Amino acid sequence: MKRRALHLSLLAGLLALSGFVSAQTKWDLPAAYPASNFHSLNLAQFATDVDKASGGKLKITVHANASLFKAPEIKRAVQGGQAQAGEILLANFSNEWPIYAADGLPFLADSYDEGMKLYKAQKPLMEKKLAEQGMVLLYSVAWPPQGIYSKKPLNSAADLKGIKWRSYSPSTARIAELVGAQPVTVQAAEFTQALATGVVESTMTSGATGVDSKLYEHLKYYYDVQAWLPKNAVIANKKAFDALDKPTQDAVMKAAAEAESRGWSESRKVNDTTLATLKANGMTVTAPSAQLKADMAKVGDTMLKEWLEKSGAEGKALVDAYNKK
Repeated sequence: MKRRALHLSLLAGLLALSGFVSAQTKWDLPAAYPASNFHSLNLAQFATDVDKASGGKLKITVHANASLFKAPEIKRAVQGGQAQAGEILLANFSNEWPIYAADGLPFLADSYDEGMKLYKAQKPLMEKKLAEQGMVLLYSVAWPPQGIYSKKPLNSAADLKGIKWRSYSPSTARIAELVGAQPVTVQAAEFTQALATGVVESTMTSGATGVDSKLYEHLKYYYDVQAWLPKNAVIANKKAFDALDKPTQDAVMKAAAEAESRGWSESRKVNDTTLATLKANGMTVTAPSAQLKADMAKVGDTMLKEWLEKSGAEGKALVDAYNKK
């Protein structure tokens, strides 16, 4: 009788254990940037917060520095269920849907306050589009304002003619075309090698990427043109999200809202500290000349016109909504 009671007790324990194991869900979250980047650190905190808020029901593993999927592959991986979640640079997908690249239009939104206004106008459209594609928007965070890095001094856009320009999105490639530079597609993980081998000699990116990739070791000048604030978005596969119980879904969205708020705040801090780091490492950090600024503003006007033609009524509605806010 005692032996049978012991067997029953052991069986109950095993059933309880198996129930716990089956209740625990594991997600992979690929990201394109180094683990030390502020976006990646924010993702790590998000994963920790989800784990805690869900009572250990959902464990998210962040795979930084394109270690699981390369940057352009992440969205498709999430959409197809190869990864349950992922972080993408929205501007990378402008050829798929122009609205994704609204924050990559030069000088449309050129400050954090304007960038947030644009995001609020863009967000409902993105949520709808992602849902149609089988995904859920968790949160989005802006990069610091974009500036121009160069090996040589730049007094006007004419000085960029023929220069090997690192592009990482259709928008940055189009800028190169408009100023007569040679666009070379290089993702963040390969950037340092491309600089060391002379594949690129100029680019437009943030102070944060400048520090991550140690651009001061290869390039001498940074022009703080504050062209735009591109955003990363953290997305989840809708089926994977829907498979979570309601309390876990709520835990994910609460942690996501906190990550978004924290990320925008951190981006502002990073902008200040990274420009100081570029200077401390011998890079000339300066405002653009009046001519360079005027030339780049013309590029922005051209790209906005092209984008509105491509995006149609949806794009016009977005810009109108942004201008009203």
